[in-house]
Parts: sequence; structure tokens; C-alpha cells
Amino acid sequence: MPKREVIDTARAPHTGLPYAQALRYGDLVFVAGQVALDPKTNQPSGGEVAAQTRRVLDNISAILEQAGTSLAYALDSLVFLRSASDFDAFNDAYRAYFPNDGPPRTTVQAAVPREGFLVEIRIIAGMPG
Repeated sequence: MPKREVIDTARAPHTGLPYAQALRYGDLVFVAGQVALDPKTNQPSGGEVAAQTRRVLDNISAILEQAGTSLAYALDSLVFLRSASDFDAFNDAYRAYFPNDGPPRTTVQAAVPREGFLVEIRIIAGMPG
């Protein structure tokens, strides 16, 4: 039976809330929903949705690298957008991280719990090999 391994890196933010940045279970890595926090200050980063999307995906990339994988092995993506009007700008920023075939994705409009955040993304990834 695979073991459950908590993934933690200083290269991604720590919220102080009761959840791990990610868990590895066998060949799968489950990354907690990430918002645009600067990992050095734990303060909100980026004002508009494209900048926030880049910060979120950079944070997720750091977490996946700590786990031994990358966005290239993303298997599923769940995205929460505060406003449907941000959909096109979000997609433009997201596409830069997944230029070919991105993972299956669900995008919903939802209130992100903390003020100022326009996007939250959760990723499930596999391991290389």
C-alpha cells in the first residue's frame, strides 16, 4: 500500500491554516488550492487576474518540484474565478503554463474566501516515469 507523504516547501506560501501544501500518495500528488500569495511575505501578490494566475501557477510549480514532478505531469485542474468576466484574461495567463495539451480542467465562478484574490487553483499531478 502506498504511503501518504506531506509535501512542504518554503518556495510556496504557508497560510497557517490546517492543511498541507500537498500530499503525495503513490504516484499521485494532490496540491491544495493555491491563491496569489507571495511565498516570501505570505501577502497577496498581483492585482489583476493574469498576474494572480501566474503567481498561483508559480507557487504550484514550486510545490510540484518539491514532490519530484512538474506541471507537465498535471492530470486534473480545478479553478475558481471570482468573476466570469476574468475568464479570457485568466486563460491567456494559464495557457502560457500549458502551451500544448493542458490537463482536464473545471472552471467555476465562486467567491474565493479571502478578499482581494481573484483566482484559486487546485492541481492533481502524476509522477514522472
